[in-house]
Amino acid sequence: MGKLFENYVKSYCLDKIDSSEFFEIVGDLYYSDEVQGLAKYPQHSSINRLDHIRSVTYMSYVYSKKLSLDYVAATRAAMLHDLFYYDWHDGDWSHRPHGYRHPGFAVKNARVLNPVISKKEENIILRHMFPLTVIPPRYPEGWVVSLCDKYCATRELLIADHIRFRNRFEKKKGELLYFKELLTNV
Repeated sequence: MGKLFENYVKSYCLDKIDSSEFFEIVGDLYYSDEVQGLAKYPQHSSINRLDHIRSVTYMSYVYSKKLSLDYVAATRAAMLHDLFYYDWHDGDWSHRPHGYRHPGFAVKNARVLNPVISKKEENIILRHMFPLTVIPPRYPEGWVVSLCDKYCATRELLIADHIRFRNRFEKKKGELLYFKELLTNV
């Protein structure tokens, strides 16, 4: 559990130099106006959608690579898995079946942002809400993204709702940022 949490916290401390391979894979998507614009939408409590996506993407990158999977497809699909442009928390009735419908919206938006999206990436995005959506992911990379999404969502809710989890997160994040600063100044 410690390494999972450490990678989750690290996703909040990424920079282009230390995480150059990660940003080579998804930089074109991450720095697009469409993805950066997701920062204005809440995702889980006080965490915005951009922060959530970055965490899921970074963790999917780390664990797909560790499992010798197609980490490029997993990382790119994870970056697009919640690419929809509305606040699902508002009272709009059409957002009520959000958990079931947003993967389809994300795929449509992903095709606009990245017209060469692969079938594997498309399946990863469409199936990331399993078991809420009945059909499971077809590829092992889809399972990684789905599990990382669940882990990050759970962490975000715990951090938002429980002071002990928030303090632990902030402390670890501060340690990582302090250590990075020390290395930069050497």
